Amino acid sequence: MSDPRIEGYARGLFEIARAENTLDEVEDELFRFARSFESSDALRNALTDEQIPAERRQAIVETLLGGKATRTTTQLISMIIGIGRGRELPQIIDELVERASSAKNLEVANVRVAIPLTEDQQQRLAAALANATGKQVNLKVVVDPSILGGVVATIGDTVIDGTVRTRIEQLKSRL
Repeated sequence: MSDPRIEGYARGLFEIARAENTLDEVEDELFRFARSFESSDALRNALTDEQIPAERRQAIVETLLGGKATRTTTQLISMIIGIGRGRELPQIIDELVERASSAKNLEVANVRVAIPLTEDQQQRLAAALANATGKQVNLKVVVDPSILGGVVATIGDTVIDGTVRTRIEQLKSRL
């Protein structure tokens, strides 16, 4: 079960984005920021260091996202950082993504790939995952070079591993 504070922040962010009619765009931008935050020690340290004044941490967010994300996204991230909840940012955003998907009757499909997918590839992958699981999906793609090739998709408790590494391991075990 999730922390009630994380759920509360996620609900607040969700309601703000929905009220501004920017939920889809803000949800996607927040998701991408959370993945960058998780993968960059320097960014994570800069935005969670309590020795750095909140205003300075918020200025970092403004500098990073200014012009690259909607104003709503920038303000929401800045608010979370400013109130000292930077360490929980990925969990808050993941909860928001779940909430937004549920509001659209979709299941979140976290997909890891080696290289960025084109829009057409994303649509075909979403259709294939929907066909395989029987659920309509909200595709969230993360580029992970360690994948080497193929796709790992997680939808709820279901993991579909179509990576090259897994196929090679399967071949080795058969031989």
